[in-house]
Amino acid sequence: MNKPLLAALSCLAMAGLGATPAVAAPHTAKAAAVTVNFAGTVSLSNCSGSVIRFPNSADTDPALVLTNGHCLETGFPEPGEVITGQSSSRSFGLLNASGSRVATLRANQVVYSTMTDTDVTIYRLTTTYAQIKSAYGISPLTVNDTHPTAGTAIKVVSGYWKRTYSCNVDGFVYRLKEGDWTWKDSLRYTSSCNTIGGTSGSPVIDTTTGKVVAVNNTGNEDGERCTENNPCEVDENGNVTVRQGINYAEETYQIPACFTTGNKLNLSASGCVLPKP
Repeated sequence: MNKPLLAALSCLAMAGLGATPAVAAPHTAKAAAVTVNFAGTVSLSNCSGSVIRFPNSADTDPALVLTNGHCLETGFPEPGEVITGQSSSRSFGLLNASGSRVATLRANQVVYSTMTDTDVTIYRLTTTYAQIKSAYGISPLTVNDTHPTAGTAIKVVSGYWKRTYSCNVDGFVYRLKEGDWTWKDSLRYTSSCNTIGGTSGSPVIDTTTGKVVAVNNTGNEDGERCTENNPCEVDENGNVTVRQGINYAEETYQIPACFTTGNKLNLSASGCVLPKP
């Protein structure tokens, strides 16, 4: 898992590289890429994240923050564990387009957290989208509600390091196993998204739509097989593949169906397939 690498001077040096500027697209029939920057991303004490909304969220709803399950402040959820409605006072540094911290946002609840089948934590903030927009001019990122597509150009935007990684969706993994945890239908990056510790929880953004399609969570660091920080791919027949240096994310398209009016979690809602407590 992409936990922060404390005192890793190489990571600090990499962080100083900053985001790669977008290159103007040639005039073709393809849809033009949107500008992806740091606006709406957040820095956590040990991870990255983003202020998110769903297609049916209202401006007056309490804002939500998306990060990884393994970024939860109370520790990793156990295999099979699903946490809902847990009190929280966690703070987040809100970033603007250039990556400057413009505000501190605070949570009052862990709405949902698990490391089973996926690796997500969703926090509820004490402020609404409208209040954030009015005070800081920053809008949330929208979570796409359809499955991502192989070959899609993406950016992984880390609020912790204030660094952007650019690559494509290489494909999808039937089961991604790391230590005691197993994740379903994970998204695999092409090699240029060489994410590091502290990028956990970063939004994975489709550069054509500007929408969140996944949340960055892990990579195989040492070439080991299915150990912590060395996830392995398992196919439908149980065959195991190890890809050292390749990184992964967990899809988020299935999350919107589990939230109803007022950004309220409803795990019994029609179409909601997230693991239940």
